[in-house]
Amino acid sequence: MLSLVWLSQYSQAQQKYTINGYAKDAENGEELIGVTVYVNELKVGTATNVYGFYALSLPAGDYTLIFSSVGYKTVTKQVSLTKNETFNIELPVEVTSLDEIVISGDPIDANVTDITMSRNELDIKQVKKLPALFGEPDIIKTIQMMPGVITAGEGTSSFFVRGGSADQNLILIDEAPVYDPSHLFGLFSVFNADVIKDSELYKGGIPARYGGRLSSILEVRTKDGNNKKIGGAAGIGTLASRFMLEGPIRKEKSSFIISGRRSYADLFLKAAGQENLVHFYDVNAKVNWKHNNNNRFFAALYLGRDVFNFDDTFGFDWGNITGTFRWNHLFNDRLFSNTSLIVSNFDYALEFDDDAQGFNWTSNLQEFSFKEDLNYFINTRNELEFGYHLTYRRFSPGEISPTSEASIFETQEIQNDYALDHSIYLGNEQRLSDRITLSYGARLSIFQNVGKSDVYIYEDPQDNIDIVHKDTLHYDHLENIKTYVNLEPRFAARFMINPRSSVKVSYNRMVQNTHLISSGTVPIPFNTWSPSNYYLKPQLADQVAVGYFRNFKDNTLEFSVESYYKDIDNVTDFADNAQLFFNKDLPTEYRQGDSWSYGLELMLQKKEGRFTGFASYTWSKTERKIDGVNLGRPFLANYDRRHVFNIVGTYDLNDKWSFGGSLTYSTGRPITVPAGRYKYGDTYQVDYISERNGYLLPDFHRMDLSATLTPRKNKDRKWKSNWVFSLYNAYSRKNAFTIYTRVQQDDEGNIINGDVKEARMISLFPVLPSVTYNIQF
Repeated sequence: MLSLVWLSQYSQAQQKYTINGYAKDAENGEELIGVTVYVNELKVGTATNVYGFYALSLPAGDYTLIFSSVGYKTVTKQVSLTKNETFNIELPVEVTSLDEIVISGDPIDANVTDITMSRNELDIKQVKKLPALFGEPDIIKTIQMMPGVITAGEGTSSFFVRGGSADQNLILIDEAPVYDPSHLFGLFSVFNADVIKDSELYKGGIPARYGGRLSSILEVRTKDGNNKKIGGAAGIGTLASRFMLEGPIRKEKSSFIISGRRSYADLFLKAAGQENLVHFYDVNAKVNWKHNNNNRFFAALYLGRDVFNFDDTFGFDWGNITGTFRWNHLFNDRLFSNTSLIVSNFDYALEFDDDAQGFNWTSNLQEFSFKEDLNYFINTRNELEFGYHLTYRRFSPGEISPTSEASIFETQEIQNDYALDHSIYLGNEQRLSDRITLSYGARLSIFQNVGKSDVYIYEDPQDNIDIVHKDTLHYDHLENIKTYVNLEPRFAARFMINPRSSVKVSYNRMVQNTHLISSGTVPIPFNTWSPSNYYLKPQLADQVAVGYFRNFKDNTLEFSVESYYKDIDNVTDFADNAQLFFNKDLPTEYRQGDSWSYGLELMLQKKEGRFTGFASYTWSKTERKIDGVNLGRPFLANYDRRHVFNIVGTYDLNDKWSFGGSLTYSTGRPITVPAGRYKYGDTYQVDYISERNGYLLPDFHRMDLSATLTPRKNKDRKWKSNWVFSLYNAYSRKNAFTIYTRVQQDDEGNIINGDVKEARMISLFPVLPSVTYNIQF
């Protein structure tokens, strides 16, 4: 009998219950990502996921729960846990004086204690304070300042992460892929800062739920919309203006947000009688409905386009459309599900209006996805994530048609490609002890290149000069052409040296089955994409990284140093002098080989106080070796930069004035230029290329400055406003964008010596002042 009583008491003592819920912003009802939920008595905790949800499985008892997040007041709640409980919490925004440094007791510092490494979160409030080209805040420009990230130069939204090319970055907006993130060829990005809720860049240690690209994941999530009151924002800038409106549809149950941007240089040009018109626009929209605590629905839309017209004769345009429908469902107290239906479309068009040579060219890439992602909160030491993703892609490389009956062009179309991409993943984050945490898992990628399609069989697939077709294979709709199966293991570990420092290591394999058809450094909108296929193998990347993380001065200064090595198999390149435009025998131009990169990254960041900002330094080297390219000899990647140094900072002088600045320096990137020319008879006809990327552009450096004026009368008004003054390229440095060669000419373009070639440098922007007026209500 006594033994039965003891067993009953033991069972009750070990009985566990689950407490879960959502963490929200008390001001607007937005779910908060990464809020720390700490159980004071057990010295354990968790954090809200990307949808603001948390769950803790604890023995019955009385507990003190501490909810904390940077920028918000810490909330403490007493809980008596005798059954499963749902507890939603709202965190008020932390309001401090300028002289005050915010420290919430003894906070859990994610920089040191979190297992993630090689990840950068972007604070959109800080981004808005930084200098911006033409006064438009841009998270891409801030990302280009992060350690391990390299830019090709000014005027581009492209970035290169740890030895990977620009097409090896997966860029997501509300889970939907964006294939070209630029407006006006990179002057702006597609991301409107007014609607961004959260953004993070993974450079390594990539969780198993992500796949499809080799080098990085940039995930941008937009706001859900204020579910408590109507609000909005607007900005009038030098080159573009924007407007955003948000509010409840049904208070605290459903809400909306909609925003739009448009440049207006074309309106001024048209008013001045100019016929060369250039503009861009984009729209973000989102609605959500919270049926109950177990079911929430979201629908998001992005639409953006660039339009160029020259004298009503030549024009081109490109754009992205994405749509996401999400359903968050709580199956039980510990099993959370996110189901997504996603569509993405990228297209471009070229048109030349001429009776004899007029043509219209169109191309697009369409993607339809179903994603099922689940989180299972096993206990306070294990959090499991698993899921299944299915994507169908339609690649339309190009169709050309005449604009008149007299045109020399005939209607032609390069056949479409189709692909099915399946992936299954499983990962677990396990806290072995207070000092050691592990994250491990794997992703199984099953990629199918399917019909309807015809595949040419070449006598020599590597011969792009004398092309001989041996046979043609015909495949019906959805008939399998080629299947590639790859396992992508993921592993990470964190060891706490002491409460203020830790060591982290990570390994991940990534697979990429979509290839950008481009031989240039910077992707332009008129490049096309191709799936892995009969001739094109998937690209595979293995990366190992190790880092030391340390915080100083009560966690107000964060320091990290990371080193990595990345090896890429089947990296895609193209034969020297490849013909990529409207080539029906494009497989003969494919060249695949090896690439390797290694580097060292340092970062020092300050997040609290009057002065905030970061300094970063990157040393890296990236090489390639591909048969049929550069005579099979190793060569530097054309985005390789040995040294990159960045400083970014903002300073709040008082309630009225704040200042921002950035300084960037990097060594020149490699470039291919002719070393000489072959002479036939009395004329030079062919350039001689001695080495791929054998020359370096001059070093790059630039300083940007900004000042923000916020009228003090804002405190007593519902409508708030500020003025932002920016100075881009403050000392007017002429940075080289590229170098080209031409026969020697004078300043008026007259040929001086046809036997001599000279190098000419192209630089884009001198000093550019701008002013923007912003309002918020």
